[in-house]
Amino acid sequence: MVTSNGHGKPTRLGILGGTFDPVHNGHLALAEYAFAKLRLTQVIFIPTGQPWMKSGRDITPASDRIGMLHLAIDVNPNFHISGIEILRKGPTYTIDTLTELSRQTPESTELYFIISWNTLEEFPRWKDPKKIIKLCRLVVAPRPGYQKPDLAALEAKIKGITEKIVLLDKPAINISATEIRERVKKGLPVSEMVPAAVAEYIREKRLYL
Repeated sequence: MVTSNGHGKPTRLGILGGTFDPVHNGHLALAEYAFAKLRLTQVIFIPTGQPWMKSGRDITPASDRIGMLHLAIDVNPNFHISGIEILRKGPTYTIDTLTELSRQTPESTELYFIISWNTLEEFPRWKDPKKIIKLCRLVVAPRPGYQKPDLAALEAKIKGITEKIVLLDKPAINISATEIRERVKKGLPVSEMVPAAVAEYIREKRLYL
């Protein structure tokens, strides 16, 4: 999964997790911007298995979500997919994923966990947030409709977190998987929100109907 950069420098591994139900252009734009801005070696897309914060919602089978991810990212040699959370039984916790990635990668590997403003607000509720920031940097991207995170308030709850946060100024793309699913259900087009191959996959598999 993780390859050497070939220059003797530490591998800078970007991690973008989510249900990807479906993967959309916002995910891709964020990954591309973070890759370039932070000079990452590669970005790993990690679809969730059983996300504990979305336990009340039916999620599309992992095979379909991974299938759509392949269609969306295989054209980019810097993007890869890991099934680490799909294969794990039980609820999905970020700390478990980061711990496993740390074991699988060379000691010099730097982990950059990519999230959005609204996700950072929920971060104190996550399992073992203090351990998470020891394992990675949090790359935080803007999300339309949400305020910029109050870093002082976060620091008061989790000491040392501000030193591990990288705030991005963009992209601020207002696309959500929830909206895409609703549009498909209503028979509305989603071709401007997802890659063409993903839109075709949704049609062929009759997803979200």
